[in-house]
Amino acid sequence: MKMLSDRSVNTKFNIIAALLLAALFLSLAYSNYRREQALILTTAVDNARAIAHQIIETRDYLSQSVTNEPEHNYNLIPQVAATQIAKRLTSGSRYYVRQVSLRYRNPGNRPDSFEAAHLAAFRDGQVREVWQVTGERGKKALRYLLPMKADQSCLTCHGSYDTAPRFVRERFPRAHYSYGYKVGEVIGAVSVSVPMEGLYREVGTNLAFDLLYDGAVLLAFILISGWLIRRTILTPVKSVAGSIAEVARTGNFSERLTERGNDEVGELIGSFNELMAELDRKTLQRKESEDRYRNFIEIAQSPIVTFVGDGKIVISNQKAEKLFGLTKQELLGQCIFEFMENGDELRAAVEGYFSSGSSDLIGTTTRQTVRDVCGNPFEVDMVISVSQADQNPIFSAILRPLK
Repeated sequence: MKMLSDRSVNTKFNIIAALLLAALFLSLAYSNYRREQALILTTAVDNARAIAHQIIETRDYLSQSVTNEPEHNYNLIPQVAATQIAKRLTSGSRYYVRQVSLRYRNPGNRPDSFEAAHLAAFRDGQVREVWQVTGERGKKALRYLLPMKADQSCLTCHGSYDTAPRFVRERFPRAHYSYGYKVGEVIGAVSVSVPMEGLYREVGTNLAFDLLYDGAVLLAFILISGWLIRRTILTPVKSVAGSIAEVARTGNFSERLTERGNDEVGELIGSFNELMAELDRKTLQRKESEDRYRNFIEIAQSPIVTFVGDGKIVISNQKAEKLFGLTKQELLGQCIFEFMENGDELRAAVEGYFSSGSSDLIGTTTRQTVRDVCGNPFEVDMVISVSQADQNPIFSAILRPLK
C-alpha cells in the first residue's frame, strides 16, 4: 500500500485497472477452459451413447428379422453385423467401439478391468449406463458402456443346444456358455472408447481464440473506461489539486476553474471557485484594513509598533522608526522584547494573555525603559492593545517618550 500511496492518481488508477484486468482475464480464461472441457466431454458422451444405441438397435433388428440367412452368410449373424456396422460408423474418427461380454468366446475380445467391473455391475442390475474419463498409459480416454439385454429372438441361437440352428451347434458344443441365455438377462455391453488428447488440444485451440477475443474486448473496455474516467473525474480533480497547490505557493486567490456539470466533481469545482472568491474578498478586505491602519498610525503623534505573540514586529510607523533608529524594512521582523530593558516582563505578560485571556500590562499604561539600535536608553509611557487578525491576536504598543 505504501507503494501506491506515493504514486499519482493516474498511476494508481492504471495499476489498479491493470490488476483488475489481469484478475478478470484469468477468471475468464479459467471459466472458458472449464466450459470448453465440459462441452467437449458432454459431446463425446452424447456421441458415444448414440453410437452404442445404434449398434444395439441394429443387433436387435437383425436378431428379430433374419431367419435362415446366417446359415448361408456369416456376416448376417447379428453380433457380426453389428460389429461391422460399428467399424463403419467409427471409421476415420477417434472412436473405438466393440461388443464385450463376460461370456467371451474370443480371447482377443476379453474385457479389460474397466469393462469387466462394470459388466458385473450391469449383471447385478446396479446401473443402466456408465461413462468415465480414465488414464491409460499416461493418456486420458473417455470410456462408455451401454448394456445389452437378451430378448426372445436371442434365445433362438443362445437358448438351448437342442433348439439352436445347426451352424451354431457346429460352432459351439453342448454345455458351452454360449447357451442358456434368459430373456432380460444382461449378455454384454457396447464399449466405446474415445481418446481425449486430441479433444483437449481442440480445447486449447478454442481457448486461445477465446482468450484473444476476450482480451481484446477487455482491453478496449479498460482503455475506453479509463479515458472516460480520466476525462470526467481524474483530470478535473487533478486540476483542483494543482490549483490548490498553486494558491498555496503564490497566495493568489484569483484562480478559477471551468465548471463541469452538476455532479460531485462539478460541485467540487464550484466549491473551490466559491472558496477562492471568498478568500480573494477577505484578502482584499484585510489589505484595505491594513492600509487604513497603516495610514492611521502614520499620522499618529506617538511611535506605534504592532507585533505578534512571539514579539516579532509586523507594522511600524515613522515615529517608531525614528525612536529606534531603524528604517521600516530593518525594523520589521525584529523582536520588540529585545528593545526593552524589562523585555522578559513583557514576554511573560503576552504569554499570560494567551493562557488566561488577560494581563496587567495589557490595556494599562506603564512606564518602560527602551533602547534604540545603538543601545541608548530612554523612558516611555507604554500602553498595549490587543486585536484579532485571522483568528490570532496581535498586539499594538503605543510609546510616548518622556522628555
